[in-house]
Amino acid sequence: MIVAEEVTKFYGLKCAIQDISFHVDRGEVVGLLGPNGAGKTTILRILTCFMPPTYGRVLIGGLESRTQSLSIRKKIGFLPENVPLYHELSVNRFLAFSGSVKGLTGRQLKNEIDKVTSVCGLTEHRTRLIRHLSKGLKQRVGLAQALLNDPPVLILDEPTTGLDPAQIIEIRELIKNLGETRTVLLSTHILPEVSQVCQRVIIVNQGQIIAEGSPKNLTDQIQTEMRTVMWVDGPPSDVERKLLSVEGVFQVEGEKREGEFIVKSLCDENIRPALARAIVDSGWGLREMRSRDLSLEEVFVRLVTEENTEREN
Repeated sequence: MIVAEEVTKFYGLKCAIQDISFHVDRGEVVGLLGPNGAGKTTILRILTCFMPPTYGRVLIGGLESRTQSLSIRKKIGFLPENVPLYHELSVNRFLAFSGSVKGLTGRQLKNEIDKVTSVCGLTEHRTRLIRHLSKGLKQRVGLAQALLNDPPVLILDEPTTGLDPAQIIEIRELIKNLGETRTVLLSTHILPEVSQVCQRVIIVNQGQIIAEGSPKNLTDQIQTEMRTVMWVDGPPSDVERKLLSVEGVFQVEGEKREGEFIVKSLCDENIRPALARAIVDSGWGLREMRSRDLSLEEVFVRLVTEENTEREN
């Protein structure tokens, strides 16, 4: 549904993004990640036909952005980071205005408002003024306007910014449900959000894509060490020394929580029995042992740091 082919954008002499190529299929939720200034906003502006690329091309549902931008806009529901709401209007009136801008009238407009308010959990709030709504409900109103006219493509820019933990969970569940029948591109800096919502991740840094894949695949590519979390009943300093004596172990981080030790070793599955044996043979209690992969945040930091170092050299 979304195809970007070697997209490059210059602002004057400054290159904001260069040779960006990716695709997002129908029924797929993809996260767009990158540090501030990486080019995410430029990519979203080009995809939503707010501005054209300098070079390259964008296809949305088979339509070309340079020549068919109006047709593309009818296929896209866009939720910007700062949702443009009219706070003096009720939810109903705001959605009626938004729907009329999209060409909806009469019975079709009423049916669409009924549908999106139901999907976004706004049915009980339709007559309330937007200025009286909580931040979470305002975000739902913004999402509801993006869903008017049932667009096959949703582009969401920081959809959970400023929400409390309960509201974040609600919006994440809503996005996952919407992604079952639509194409969703989600731009965010909240990495746990990507892990929980997105099937695939595109990481952008300094205007270029530096990595792409599922969170697990990216972790597997970056991870060069095995991390084993152990809970041991024993003298902390003695336990650390014993674990370090196991062949293949090069670092032990101890006592972040009582009895917890994080063992870093070479990627060898056979080391776990050796770790367990070292603890049991010493007469200490082994309460739990499990592996721990790199988090997406750690993967992101490593990729961006390595990319920046390579460019500096």
